[in-house]
Amino acid sequence: MTSASELRSGKGDRDENFPVASWIIHPSHRALILAYYNFVRTADDIADHGSLPADEKLRYLDLLEAELLGKGESQAEAVTLRRALAERGMAPRHALDVLIAFRMDVTKLRYETWDEVIHYCRYSAMPVGRFMLDVHGESTSTWAASDALCAGLQINNHLQDCGKDYRELNRVYLPRDALAAHGASVEQLGLAQSPPAMLACLQSLAVRNEALLGEGRPLAAEIRDLRLGVDVAVIQAYADRIVRLLKVRDPLRERVHLNKFELLTFSLAGIAGELGRRAIGRKTITNPGTAHDA
Repeated sequence: MTSASELRSGKGDRDENFPVASWIIHPSHRALILAYYNFVRTADDIADHGSLPADEKLRYLDLLEAELLGKGESQAEAVTLRRALAERGMAPRHALDVLIAFRMDVTKLRYETWDEVIHYCRYSAMPVGRFMLDVHGESTSTWAASDALCAGLQINNHLQDCGKDYRELNRVYLPRDALAAHGASVEQLGLAQSPPAMLACLQSLAVRNEALLGEGRPLAAEIRDLRLGVDVAVIQAYADRIVRLLKVRDPLRERVHLNKFELLTFSLAGIAGELGRRAIGRKTITNPGTAHDA
């Protein structure tokens, strides 16, 4: 069977709402994080491959899982991650979880409710944050805020790319009940500009996602590791800015992403804010609640 890495779809230039192994993270963690990233990205590219039949996609995802668990040596990304995890004495649970989401991407093209989307995020996004926290030895008590932030990042991405996902993959993450409530239809995602009903739906989902991102705001303060805490503060700053843009812009008509100046500005703001908070010992008030489906 062809190596999974040979199926990469050429999406390496796309924007990332999940910055991985950034320069802020301590160098001692970067090799493991990059091994995880490469594994996840390869699985993602398999699920999104434009010409591979669904049964072949599932077969490749199963192969990645088998080799991650030690059953084979043909898939470099799985073998590299398996060895990197073994060196740290970590289980592969967070990599296995994301494979569940990629199988869903192959078999499930529509979502009925917000809760269904959150269930998808439980496997597509939340494991990324949990993995990063585990790599840094953080407490599982941080998972609730991490889950909210990661789900919010994922939904930002769903809203940003809703037209592209529909046109290229016939995949729609916008809940059908939200579309129906605004009188919008799935087919409108193929247009060059949102009709009023679709724009109202998209912006209402952005408002709801803004509240979800708010649940993740305590995370940076809950993290003991300085570098990771600062990195999370930067990611939160990006996410907050993007969701504010999504509340007023039309992602079918224009690209809703941060430009280089905005990336620099919000990076500096996030870094300064978190360093300042830690310097004066101010603790962000943690939202009550537990992690989503630990």
